Amino acid sequence: MIFPLKYKILNQSLVETGSYKISPLRYQDRYKIMKWRNEQMYHLRQNELLTKSNQDKYFKEIVLKTFDQDNPDQILFSYLEQDNCIGYGGLVHINWTDKNAEISFIMETKLENDFFSFHWNCFLKMIQRVAFQDLQLHKVFIYAFDVRPHLYDAIKTSGFYKEAVLKEHCLFNEKFIDVVISSKINNYASKK
Repeated sequence: MIFPLKYKILNQSLVETGSYKISPLRYQDRYKIMKWRNEQMYHLRQNELLTKSNQDKYFKEIVLKTFDQDNPDQILFSYLEQDNCIGYGGLVHINWTDKNAEISFIMETKLENDFFSFHWNCFLKMIQRVAFQDLQLHKVFIYAFDVRPHLYDAIKTSGFYKEAVLKEHCLFNEKFIDVVISSKINNYASKK
């Protein structure tokens, strides 16, 4: 199956910074993404291991439809180094009325130890261009289980601020943990 190369709602299909780029989510990356999600379930809102069958179904029945929608609930990208997918993410739970969206991102598991901040900041730089310049959203935010303290330093570097802490909001390993919401307001609109 060949996925469209462009989202109907976006003016640009690729965003690049250096040797990295985000491209509309590619069907051929689905099993890499499945592998990473299964390895990193501890920080995702995912309760069971993904299978090839349910990954194929999700891509064909959910993701494919978003390419042609005027106001999709999510806009997902493959995060590429050259042409190799090393992560994926995008804008999810998009609220078109209030002009905000959650940012979601995961990278290849083996990159997390040494390159976590670098890839988060690289991805955030590009996804903000999509959210703020192309889609004219007012606000983006990151909803994170409080299990990766190094995440907050990485996103703070990109200008995100801690907006809220939802105390003991999720059950994790039989213990209730906090959820931290970090946000950023569109500064591009005021620079026009």
